Amino acid sequence: MLPIFSYLDPGNAAPYQIPFAMLAVFGTAKILAELAERLGQPGLVGEILAGVLIGPSVLGWIGPSEILDALANLGAMFLLFRVGLEVKSSELLRVGGVAAMVATLGVLVPLFAGWGTMLLWGARHTQALFVGAAMVATSVGITAQVLASRGWLQERASKILLAAAVIDDVLGLIVLAVVSSLARGKLDFVQLAATAAMALAFTWIVAKWGTRSMARVFPGIENLRASEAQFAFSMVLLFALSLGAAFVGVAAIVGAFLAGLTLAENASARVRDFTQGVSELLVPFFLAGIGLKVDLSVFAKPSLLILALVLLLVAVLSKLAGCGLAAIRLGKMDAWRIGIGMIPRGEVGMVVAQFGLALGVIDRGIYSVVVLMAVATTMIPLPFLKLAYAGTARSPAGDSVSITS
Repeated sequence: MLPIFSYLDPGNAAPYQIPFAMLAVFGTAKILAELAERLGQPGLVGEILAGVLIGPSVLGWIGPSEILDALANLGAMFLLFRVGLEVKSSELLRVGGVAAMVATLGVLVPLFAGWGTMLLWGARHTQALFVGAAMVATSVGITAQVLASRGWLQERASKILLAAAVIDDVLGLIVLAVVSSLARGKLDFVQLAATAAMALAFTWIVAKWGTRSMARVFPGIENLRASEAQFAFSMVLLFALSLGAAFVGVAAIVGAFLAGLTLAENASARVRDFTQGVSELLVPFFLAGIGLKVDLSVFAKPSLLILALVLLLVAVLSKLAGCGLAAIRLGKMDAWRIGIGMIPRGEVGMVVAQFGLALGVIDRGIYSVVVLMAVATTMIPLPFLKLAYAGTARSPAGDSVSITS
């Protein structure tokens, strides 16, 4: 959708589409990020709103496309890879028990809350299940971006948040598989069990032994003659583990995070600087891409707007209650931080909604309601995270600080 080129011959407009799309998205995202920072908000709020502003709902300069989706996916992968570089795998494994409980309640409470809300609204059983499944997901990319940009990755609650979000992704995969099977009228327990086992095994093996393996391999890479050999190897590992994660059924960004995790204790400052540079280029496409998918026109119908607000409230409270309750033994402040940090649904909730739309289980109106819920839950927690982490020491990028229980 490029109205600005409507006066050109269609055959000649194509060469301009990619640079215009990149200019419109990146430029607008950075301008609004600067404005958001000056107003005391995280820059990513402005970058998400940039997508809404230039997207079909407002100015209509540009719409979602395969190119922008590809850039958004790369942005999410580099974001999670960068975050993984700042975290020791031993620290995540140390909080694994608490993180597993946070993830479990963070899946079950929103699932049943969303399902029940839709049934009370009068939705069909399968439609209600899909909406509940969309509310299960936590967008680790959004929370990770806030924690990294504010220097809060060293906090105990942050480590639990990251570990819980990874586990949440695996559990969300299982929920989506079950709900999709029910929608098709066939539930294959053997296939579900195999998928879950592969996903859990992949995540555990890489987190447990990846760092040890890279400690032996990575230092020797600098002896290679290829230019920037360590960074090149890091990119190969990033894409390989992202592919592996996608192959076993979890999100590619989980593999990207695990790739960073395995290199956290060995990556040089130069590798981190290169990664930071690529992230600065690509992450705005990930964040603005969330806003691009918002369609405000469907909310001209009051009933859909009311449903969207009700689901938004349920989505916020269910994660806050479920995840916060699971972490309450750590103290009220850490429970508060974890509960807030697990609220964002982001692109993950939208993927579930798109799947339901493709299966014909949910209609366009409900799809738009879920998308609005996903975008709003991405932005609502951000000022509360800032309050929850007020007074904590800021850690320079690249520092790994141990957790004390």
